[in-house]
Parts: sequence; C-alpha cells; structure tokens
Amino acid sequence: MKKKLLAIVNPISGVGRQKKIEKLLDTYLDHDLYEHVVRYTEHIHHGTDLARQGADEGFDVIVAVGGDGSVNDVISGMHGSNAVLGIIPCGSGNGLARCMNIPLTPALAIRVLNQDNPGLIDTIILNDTFYVASIAGVGFDAFIARLMKAAKVRGFSAYINLILREYPSYKSKDYHFVVDGKEYDRKAWFTTFANSNQFGYNAAVAPQAKLDDGLIDISIVDRIPIDHVAITGSLLYANHFELSQHVEMLKVHEVWVSGNVDKWVNIDGEGENVGTDLHFVNHQKSLSILKRDMKRPLLSKNAADHISAVRDQLQMTRDQLIPKIRK
Repeated sequence: MKKKLLAIVNPISGVGRQKKIEKLLDTYLDHDLYEHVVRYTEHIHHGTDLARQGADEGFDVIVAVGGDGSVNDVISGMHGSNAVLGIIPCGSGNGLARCMNIPLTPALAIRVLNQDNPGLIDTIILNDTFYVASIAGVGFDAFIARLMKAAKVRGFSAYINLILREYPSYKSKDYHFVVDGKEYDRKAWFTTFANSNQFGYNAAVAPQAKLDDGLIDISIVDRIPIDHVAITGSLLYANHFELSQHVEMLKVHEVWVSGNVDKWVNIDGEGENVGTDLHFVNHQKSLSILKRDMKRPLLSKNAADHISAVRDQLQMTRDQLIPKIRK
C-alpha cells in the first residue's frame, strides 16, 4: 500500500527554487512508494494550518518545501501526530537541512524522501507554545530576524546587508539565566539556544550540537570588537566558534531566561514577539523525520556516470574555447 505524502510549499521562500516543485515531484518522487498532494501557503503561518489538516487527514509524510521558517510551521502543525516530516530545502539559510546533510538541490532532496529512512530528532519547546527544530536566539540575532521578517527581499545578501547596517548601533543587553538549576548573569550581544549546529549558510554557531542528544547548546556571545570580526567570523565558518574569546558555551536540558527587553526571539530564522521571560526545554527524540541514509547513493550508477560525462564534456569545451578567446 502506498504512503500518502503531502508537500506544503511556501511560494515566496528563499530564492525561488520551490517554484518548479510540482514538476520535480512528478519526475523524481518514487511513485511506487508514494501518492502525493501539493498545497501552497497563502499567508504567514498558513503552513501550520495545512500541516495540522494534513495530519488529521492521515498523511504519512508531510514535507516542508521552503526554509527553516517553513519547517518550523510544519512541525508546529503536525506535532503530536503520527506523521513523519520531510524536507525539500528551498529557503535561504536551510540550517536544519544542512545539519542533516540533506542536499540543497530539490531533485536530490526528493531522492532522500525516496530512501524512506525515518528517524527521531529532538525539538526545543519555548514557553510551552513554540517549537524549535533548529535554533532560537535573543538579542542581535532576534533583532535581525525581526527585520528580515518585514523585508521585501530575502536571501544571504539581504541578511548580510542588514547585519552590516545595524551592527554599529545595537548594544549588548543584561540577561539572567537559570540553567539546570544554576544561575548566571551575563551581558550578551546575542544568545542562541541550539538543537542543530548552525543558523544556516553553514554558520556553525553551535558546532558541537547534536540533533538527538537531549541537550540544548547555548552560545552566549558578547559584543565583538570591529578588529575581531574577521577572526571570529572565520571561526564561525570553520566549526570552531567556541575558540573565540567572546563566546561562552553551555550544554543544558532546560533554561530560564529573563531580561529579554526587546521581547523578540529568533525561532528557526523567523522573528516572533514572545515576551521578556523565556523558558526553553529540550524534548528528546520527539520529532520523526526522514533522514538521509549516507550509506546509500542518491543517484543510480547510470545517473552518476551521465553527470560525470557531462562534466567531462564541459571541461573539454572549456579547454577548446579558452585558447581561442586568448587569441
């Protein structure tokens, strides 16, 4: 008996790769394994309603087609059901997909769905209301997420431009943390509460985080002086952010946070007005998700040979053209 698969597509997510999803599903989805339906979101958090409806209708797999915000909407709707999450990353950062080695090419991500390899990962619950699949954050992190939510243009360049524009004026804030019963007072520029290892874009703000260890990885980041930005940024992208003198990292099961004066929290890349007092709890192995089986190739040998042949032909063409251009 075929499994029922619902693909929930955010038509404005990321950089537009999601626009051809129906054709890609028709072409690459294993139709002996799945019968599928595609539905499109029409407004903010509509993905949550569609996922809840899909779970009620008995869909076995509910696929988020979009970025981390789209994934968050879907898990918020399917939570508590027997449905399994799938991801076709079409957003900008795609932090959870990158952490799970799900290809950013939609056709290959669909082949991950075809592997039918479910597993369990943790989620973080915020204030008994919000679900976090990848990363939450307060401070500058949340401030930028808030601005991105209102921005007309998405993507990495828009994200970087906002950071560069707002960096000089944003001030560190005083926070009080109660971490597994221990109290900490810290001045922080931003603080992240991580389930996955990164914001997205391969920016590993929590390089030691694991998706199924039952822990929240906290990164408390003090304001980084201008002359330290280059080296700190290099550590961020080299999976060694913990080596920065401006970073303090903790691994915890539960944390209370007070002093969030901005009231905004970055939840999986989307800014949400949550309040001044926050409570994060890890719920270990609470989300069923289709993982990539790294022992099984995504491409058949014939397909891999074809790609290799095309690559060789392109290289030959390049080698032939360059001497002519130079003349």
